[in-house]
Amino acid sequence: MYIKSSTLFAGAFALCAFAAPLPDCDEDTTSPGTSNAITKETLIAIEPKTASCAASPKFPGECADAARAAPAINKAFETYKITSKGEQAALIAYMLFESGNFTYNRNHFPEPGRPGQGSRMMAMPPFIKKYATAVAGAEAVAKAEAAGGDAGLNAVLELVISDDEKSFGSAPWFLTSTCTPEVRKGLEAETVDGWHDFLTKCVETTAAPERDPLWTAAKKALNSGN
Repeated sequence: MYIKSSTLFAGAFALCAFAAPLPDCDEDTTSPGTSNAITKETLIAIEPKTASCAASPKFPGECADAARAAPAINKAFETYKITSKGEQAALIAYMLFESGNFTYNRNHFPEPGRPGQGSRMMAMPPFIKKYATAVAGAEAVAKAEAAGGDAGLNAVLELVISDDEKSFGSAPWFLTSTCTPEVRKGLEAETVDGWHDFLTKCVETTAAPERDPLWTAAKKALNSGN
């Protein structure tokens, strides 16, 4: 595994996007093809700080408030068929934690941050390359890498974070392509052990206690219908 996460903004994931059917005209466009859509109210119930980006003046262009994040998350869940509330809660909690409540799309800490690391999952450069290849194609990645060094890493990252759907799509791809069926069953069961197994056995990070409150809040919000 490439994923090692020892700080708030460390993770490593990739996206392999494919087309999803458009919703009918009378459907909620923030929840294409889903029966239990995530709304901005859902995200605010999980983490009230997502209601606004007003407290994020340093990197304002990177912050995604709940209204902006919800449709991108729904699209990603639809694309990768993440339908269980347990899996959805885990992915939302993990994204919130890694990106500082959707404040960051790049690694900035400790300053100046690690070149090439980003997305809402704070994917490490090797996975960003795989992710960008899937989303933008090998030719685009090669062109970006031609800049060389840190500039090349950041150019590849830009292919990944160029829109919200791509940036928020990494976690669902990672879950479906990397985690074992046993880990997924644990998330579906919504148990503490299942959540911690996801962190330690699939993400390969620590099951630090500070990660648990967001997961608990996400389960509560999704199961209450917020």
